[in-house]
Amino acid sequence: MANRLPFRDPRTVARDIPGVLDILFPRLTGGLVAALNKTAFSFIGVSRVSEDLVSNSQLRRAMLFELSVARAEKVLTGEDNPSWDEVLDIAVERQKKHFDAKIPDTLIQRDKDLASHTAQNLVAMLRNVEDQHPASSLSIAPSIPGLGWIASGHGDFALGNILIEVKHTDRNFMARDFRQVLMYWLLKYSATVERGDEVWTECLFLNPRRNSGLLFNFDNVLHSASASSNRVELLELLRSVVGEEFARI
Repeated sequence: MANRLPFRDPRTVARDIPGVLDILFPRLTGGLVAALNKTAFSFIGVSRVSEDLVSNSQLRRAMLFELSVARAEKVLTGEDNPSWDEVLDIAVERQKKHFDAKIPDTLIQRDKDLASHTAQNLVAMLRNVEDQHPASSLSIAPSIPGLGWIASGHGDFALGNILIEVKHTDRNFMARDFRQVLMYWLLKYSATVERGDEVWTECLFLNPRRNSGLLFNFDNVLHSASASSNRVELLELLRSVVGEEFARI
């Protein structure tokens, strides 16, 4: 039976099966999300991406901004002028995992400029955060452990005890964004209990498209949003939910 179970990565669970997380975080309501968004901030020297240019792009939004993240990662690892062919290959491979990827025949200069601008913003934001935490090194695609039918996956970035997730929406951060990273935290905490791994204490949302950042403490939001303020009880609730869903498959 195990070979036939539809294992899902944590990002997919958070996006496509919100009911599971509604059980865990019943108080993650619009009011709480709005209060958290009031603490958002911007970065000096980073300019917002033109919404008119985004609207005129021939690429799907997901592909456009996937290109920007792939390019930013290349720059962060020391490639000042990454090959667009390599960047496109990376973006397409990632999109295929989560979306019905529409592969562009070629990248026109306008779309390259857009993706490059957004990538430059992301690099500037991350380097700013690195400067504020000189004792920690930036990790790309940190591992997210699996649990039950939830497969392992990867986040965007991590810096010491800070999980960093990148969003490219044209609006404030949403409840589903918080659900996603809270799920990441719970899965990481499960591994901490079992293997003694370190757990993230803070989360930083970055939106290079809007020049927006939001930093919050996991314990504070877990206390406000969850059915239990106790870490162990919350983890057991997750395990019970996973077990119940497992039994129904």
